[in-house]
Amino acid sequence: MTNWIEQMVADEPSLAGCHTAVLQAKDLLYTCVANGRKILVCGNGGSAADSEHIVGELMKGFHLKRPVDACFRHQASQCFGDATGEDLVDHLQAAIPAISLVSQSALITAFMNDVDGSMVFAQQVYGYGKPGDCLLALSTSGNSKNIIKAVQVATVCGVRTIGLTGENGGELAALCEVCIRVPSNSTPVVQQYHQKVYHALCAELEDLFFGSHQGGEA
Repeated sequence: MTNWIEQMVADEPSLAGCHTAVLQAKDLLYTCVANGRKILVCGNGGSAADSEHIVGELMKGFHLKRPVDACFRHQASQCFGDATGEDLVDHLQAAIPAISLVSQSALITAFMNDVDGSMVFAQQVYGYGKPGDCLLALSTSGNSKNIIKAVQVATVCGVRTIGLTGENGGELAALCEVCIRVPSNSTPVVQQYHQKVYHALCAELEDLFFGSHQGGEA
């Protein structure tokens, strides 16, 4: 089984200073999912696109095949018969539950118009977040107001918090339980580093939960 975090550092030695924080983030995310909780993800601009990317890697097969568990397979057959049940199961993949908070355009625009644009992610954390869930908050500066407020609300709700920022860390560095500060303050460079970090995290989680079902990308 590949150690994806070690491989990340080997491929990009400048990320060696983030190694401990990335390991801490992996452990926090693993505990969240292992306890039946979910991951919430948010960011602005390019980091919003990264939020969608992260959820895409978590909710379906990334490097490994993810067969549906036998209990669900049996229940599908019980509900709809063997043929339909097998067809359903054969076109599903096991998922790591994650929600991108940047996707909900009607809610976001309504809240911006009716209430407060800086609170759009905070509102979703308040609505979705349960104790033991995890918020993965991306901000290249660490100072994005709507990201900070989302982390603040997460803290009140008992939602665990991980920040991905640039080198300075901004306000997020002090607010998040774990803050991964990549070694640049240039927005495009930070985003390139972020992709390497979250790919390693997604691959590590997939191995931890589905590593016994290896067989290539699904």
